[in-house]
Amino acid sequence: MSTLPPLAGRRCHNAINPLHSTVYFSPDLGKELGELGIDDSNAAYFAARGAALGAVGPGTVTATFYNFNHDLVVRHLPAVWSVASPEAVLEARLRAVDTTLRRLLGPETIDSPELAEAAELALRAAEACTRHARPLYAAHADLPVPEQPHLAYWHAATLLREHRGDGHLAALLAAGLDPVEALASHTATGKGMSPRWVLATRGWRRSDWEDATERLRGRGLLDGEGELTEAGVALRAELEDATDRMDAAPYEHLGAEGVARLTELARGFLFTAASAGAFPADLIGKG
Repeated sequence: MSTLPPLAGRRCHNAINPLHSTVYFSPDLGKELGELGIDDSNAAYFAARGAALGAVGPGTVTATFYNFNHDLVVRHLPAVWSVASPEAVLEARLRAVDTTLRRLLGPETIDSPELAEAAELALRAAEACTRHARPLYAAHADLPVPEQPHLAYWHAATLLREHRGDGHLAALLAAGLDPVEALASHTATGKGMSPRWVLATRGWRRSDWEDATERLRGRGLLDGEGELTEAGVALRAELEDATDRMDAAPYEHLGAEGVARLTELARGFLFTAASAGAFPADLIGKG
């Protein structure tokens, strides 16, 4: 039986996860990987997020990332590893994280006891993550923990993100949602990536999106205006509940007091980063 308040783990994750994601929107990542010879934004994303897995081919990335068009992945993998090794990419990624967080959070936050505390709490939570059936988490768990608190916090956020994400993919499979259906139904909640950003970054065409929404209508999950039906709302809620169940261990391990404190700290860092322009203004939404 859970010792945490309802949804406490999800709220904590929702505060931590976006700070991890700031590096993917940062010009610093493109700069660091560009200096290695990786100058395509899609190749940079696949390399930066996938490098912990080693010099894998497109099948592994399509499987573990879930919502990308395999044809897009094939264009860049395994070719990117002939340009830069996974080890070099991981080093470049950490340099980009360093400069990105220093710019977004500012020197006072970077050197603050609160950031060091958040790193310690997040790493403690990650102690209870499990490797089985969680390939992206397991690959990152094999990486060393950086010494500097802001990098250690980002590393812990990565572990917690990928642990929940790997479990979420299992929930999507169980719900019978293919990659584009998963994206479209999430966007319909108003909390997912906008269609423009999905189509620009995931390799899908407008016709793929329209076909997916039509399939969702056929299942009674979307209405004629593309809004979630009652059944669609219930399915998305069950997806998150199932993900919560598979991701409970880190937050139960940290305990109610630790989760509440980590959530408080993470929200503060996220607000600071977002206010500094960490994310595109049109990233989230139905339009």
